[in-house]
Amino acid sequence: MTERPLAGLRVVITRAVHQSKALAEALRELGADPVNVPLIDITEPADHGAAMRQALKRLHTFDWLVVTSPNGAERVASAVNALVATGAQRPQLAVVGSATGAALSAPAQLAPVDQTADGLLRVFPSGSGSVLLAQADIAEPRLADGLAAKGWRVEVVPAYSTVMIEPTAPARAAALSADAVLFASGSAVRSWVASFDLFTPSISIAIGPSTNAVAQRFGLKITAVCADHSSSGLIDCLVACVLEHR
Repeated sequence: MTERPLAGLRVVITRAVHQSKALAEALRELGADPVNVPLIDITEPADHGAAMRQALKRLHTFDWLVVTSPNGAERVASAVNALVATGAQRPQLAVVGSATGAALSAPAQLAPVDQTADGLLRVFPSGSGSVLLAQADIAEPRLADGLAAKGWRVEVVPAYSTVMIEPTAPARAAALSADAVLFASGSAVRSWVASFDLFTPSISIAIGPSTNAVAQRFGLKITAVCADHSSSGLIDCLVACVLEHR
């Protein structure tokens, strides 16, 4: 029988609806009562993916493909798989986060233990070739600038857009009475603050340092920051917090 360390705990999931199911099921197995309060949605970028599609047609001409999130990985996976299937030359793959790597069927050549953009920059080699960087349309230029500083020619394409969602009245009431909240992105934090100001349940978990940094800029209380930037990492971090406070 599965141990239920989260028995009775009401946990807010702030992810987009289509990304919440597996996380909710895992929480239920541990006894929690997941509360879906989607605060963001993942959509096509302003150009409807035109720039990315054109770049992916030339994927074999790049030395590296860098992907920073599972959302981006899902949008480039078919192009990567096509190159693998034909045996054509393909770029080396670098990913930020274990969940990003899992979203690609092809193994990544570079997946730093420090699952952040800064962690990737620290281990990324210097060079003079070309890099295709697929990321959110609102991503900061830090990674692109860092790769360019190492000598690479960097082509940045928006892989997706993140838009904020205002919670419904029932969802808002459920969030206000919850015991914990899970933040899986900085965008979710921004949307939370827009809807709930600086209120948080007694436990608030950030998936990683970049998400936590957004929370700190707003002055939002974060109880713990995950070392593993994935759904399982969120759950492990939550369990550790609950057990520590008992």
